[in-house]
This record gives sequence, C-alpha cells and structure tokens, in this order.
Amino acid sequence: MKTFKNKIALNLDRDAQVSVKGFIAPIEYTQYNFHVKWDELANLQVAEPEKQYPTSIFQAFLPPESVSVGECWEIREEGALELLKQLHPNPSLDLHINNGDSYGLWACLRAYNDKFAEILFRIHAEFVLENGWFTPSQFAGHLTIDRFQEKVVSFKMRVPETTLNFDAGWKAPAHPGGAAEIGFCPRVELYTETSSVPQDTTFTASVTHEAARHALILRFYKAQQINWVSLEDALEMAQAQQKPIHAISIDGPLADESC
Repeated sequence: MKTFKNKIALNLDRDAQVSVKGFIAPIEYTQYNFHVKWDELANLQVAEPEKQYPTSIFQAFLPPESVSVGECWEIREEGALELLKQLHPNPSLDLHINNGDSYGLWACLRAYNDKFAEILFRIHAEFVLENGWFTPSQFAGHLTIDRFQEKVVSFKMRVPETTLNFDAGWKAPAHPGGAAEIGFCPRVELYTETSSVPQDTTFTASVTHEAARHALILRFYKAQQINWVSLEDALEMAQAQQKPIHAISIDGPLADESC
C-alpha cells in the first residue's frame, strides 16, 4: 500500500472532556441457544450508558511520533481498556483462544489536512464473564481530531454487524471444560455525539478506508498476506500452470475472531 513521505504529529488537549455513550443490544441469535439458556449471555448489557472522559484517554490512540498517511502503530493498552470498561467491567486483551497472531491493538492514519486528522483502528478484546467469556469478532472504529484545537471531533468503536460476530464460551455444570458458541449481536458500540467532518472536506493526503482497513488486518493475520483468488480463477491457473489444487474446507472466517 502506498504511504506518503510527509509526516505529521498528533496531539490532544489533555484538559478537555469527552462524553461517550455506550450500547449493547440484546443478542439475537446463537447456534445452540446459549443466549436463552445462559443468564449471563441473555442479560448482557452495557455497564455505563454514558460517561465523561478526559481527552488524555484518547491520547492512547495517537502515534507516539510523527507518521505518514497509511502508517500503522500500536494503541496503548491502558486507554483502550478504560474505554472498554464502559461496555463491560471485565475486558481482557489476552484472548482465551489465541492462535499466535490475533492479539493486538492497531491504528492507522487514514487522512489529514490542516484542520482534521482521521484515524482508523482495530482492537481484539473480550469480556470475561463469571462463567465464561464473550469474544467479539473485533472492535473497529475511527477517531477524528481537530488538529488546531487539539480536540476530539468524533469517536466510534463497535463490533461490525456481520452475520456471526461473536464467540462465547460457557463453563456450565453440564460442560465443566467449557462449551463453545457462536452468535450475532446487532449492536455493541461506544460513540460520541459530536459533529463529524463535513462530507465535502478535502484532505491534503489520504488513503481509502478499504486500504487503511487492509493495512490494519495485515497486523493481525498472516493469512491475509496471501494473494487470494476465486475458485474459478484458481481452476484456470491450475490448468495453465499444470499444478494441482490443494482444497481445504473451513467453517469460520480467516479475518476475525468469530470462528
């Protein structure tokens, strides 16, 4: 992915305050009806619907040094965990199932001009429950700041609304070793109600949202470095190159934690 040579530094006014709202909708579906049988999952709800934060919390999402558009950096854990506690009192960045490359908190500078800077980010975390855990596919979001006033313009961190967007593990009496579940929750989100950047804003430098998200996903999964092609193209390539096709069947995604 192309990056730009010009680097910028980003900072925030640590004395300012930011109001953040949180929301967790009722779970709509689980494969084995854990959201009906398991009270903790059935009653999962946001810990604090609204909370005031010092802007210094969001400093954790900013790069420690000057960066160019398209560059990625690690988010500092303390700030991310403090925000996640608004959703649930026991967030954890150490996933109970970690295949080696899925841990992390990463941000990417997507765009900037003299007034605004937009950062996209991706966080892998889970909620530790009394009798198990709730592991979203990912927490994805954006942070837009006013560079001149050094204030948060808008912030959103949510679990994407894919068909299946979380895993759950239940240490029930019938399953002392733990039973795994997968399901769909329509909304798990933290957000500000501050105004967003005008749609007609012209940026000095930018990459597309898709390019920034791809740069982030490469920080988590080595499989995403593969140049994937469709089955049709693979069949044509196999014939042209006289090579066999090794087929693998999987029942979950290769690009998030809901598997």
